[in-house]
Amino acid sequence: MPLLALTGGIASGKSTIARRLAEHGAIIVDADALVREVQAAGSPVLAEIGAAFGAAMITASGELDRAALGAVVFGDDAARERLNAIVHPAVRRASAERFAAAFAADPDAVVVYDVPLLVETRSSDPWDLVVVAAAPAAVREERLVTKRGLTRDAARARIGAQASDDARLAVADVVIDTAGTLAHTVAQTDALWERVRV
Repeated sequence: MPLLALTGGIASGKSTIARRLAEHGAIIVDADALVREVQAAGSPVLAEIGAAFGAAMITASGELDRAALGAVVFGDDAARERLNAIVHPAVRRASAERFAAAFAADPDAVVVYDVPLLVETRSSDPWDLVVVAAAPAAVREERLVTKRGLTRDAARARIGAQASDDARLAVADVVIDTAGTLAHTVAQTDALWERVRV
């Protein structure tokens, strides 16, 4: 019943690896989806965000105004830490529930936690393996510009706001090089599956 953490910087190919592992039968728990879930309309987390950052963070329909919140916390370390102190404990609880449910349903499951901010938030958790999707910052910047339509400055800002490549590599048990072809990434992911499947 291996529990893997899969991480990587923005545009590193992490989603490609997660999709391939899911095709093999891994259960993927998506940290970003859990964040959206715990911040849903009417949730205690959303109420805390409104109390901490102001009612303007909540739309007229009662949902989180992600753009407004992003404008407040992006580039403001203290504000981001305040937000993380609200959101991360709830995500940690939700992820633990998903892991437990997956292993209860199938004790031999391979569960993969797809978590962009592993280094920042969860690197000390007891993972069986930490898998890092790795591509140089220049490659990731190019992907953000050509595939996601960001400006160069916006792409660099997004990359710069995350943990460094060195910090991610320092916690890696397995590194999947995603700078090459899709086939190369898939082949490395297949090799990982052979290693972890029960």
